[in-house]
Amino acid sequence: MTSDKPKTHSVNTARPEGYEDLLVWQKGMALVKKVYEITRTFPRDEKFGLISQMRRAAVSILSNIAEGQARHSTGEFVQFLSHAEGSVAELNTQLILSVELGYCSKDRTAEATTLVRELRRMLNALRRKLESQ
Repeated sequence: MTSDKPKTHSVNTARPEGYEDLLVWQKGMALVKKVYEITRTFPRDEKFGLISQMRRAAVSILSNIAEGQARHSTGEFVQFLSHAEGSVAELNTQLILSVELGYCSKDRTAEATTLVRELRRMLNALRRKLESQ
């Protein structure tokens, strides 16, 4: 007997089926959406400058998590997590700069900054755990 219920993925599985099941990837997705929202109000002359840099850094975090998890070795996953950590630092710097330049308020970047902090901790913990295996 088969169920008509759609298949759902559990976030808390011991071995995730795919990168979408990783909480760190899900937080990264939330961060990308937030960065796009924040940068929509930046000056038009920043379209190929800070807007592009911030969006690429945010997408890079997410993409590196996904690509690393899809690789066939722990060493490769660790390497991609390290790249994601670099992109987190890059984006954090750009968020600070956008406030300093007056493109947005600190309040407007607060949620993104919180997500950046969470991702930094989560990526670091995941990388260390994988390295110790």
